[in-house]
Amino acid sequence: MICERFEDFAATLPGGRALMGLDLGSKTIGVAVSDRLLSSATPLETIRRRRFTSDAARLLDLAQGREVAGLILGLPRNMDGSEGPRCQSTRAFARNLSGLTDLPIAFWDERLSTVAAERALLEADTSRKRRAEVIDHVAAAYILQGALDRLRHLQIGSDK
Repeated sequence: MICERFEDFAATLPGGRALMGLDLGSKTIGVAVSDRLLSSATPLETIRRRRFTSDAARLLDLAQGREVAGLILGLPRNMDGSEGPRCQSTRAFARNLSGLTDLPIAFWDERLSTVAAERALLEADTSRKRRAEVIDHVAAAYILQGALDRLRHLQIGSDK
């Protein structure tokens, strides 16, 4: 199930289960997971893209192994907020993936997520080679953390 509204996605989530964040690129997929309290995102791995079927199988294996309750896909909007070809590709990936799983899927605006991840890695004095190896799953964690922060805000608002 693809949830266009983040509030709809939040309403589908059971308690006590993690979320998975994805940074889809043309050559790689960065993967991050949250803790079960949905408070922090951790970079997990970068999947080298091959074919959709093998990429989806790896993602769903990870999701099952970590008892994930939902997926957050970074939506690469243009800086003016419009959607270009990369957004269309991400939405197509989500449609295809939703045919293989009952997990709810939501999108998160990922503008500048790779820039923020790169900045964090530079501040950590990470070597150029190491940055290239981890940038995608660090960007996925940045995307997922934004979604987790929004979920926390939604929960606080509903407690009133």
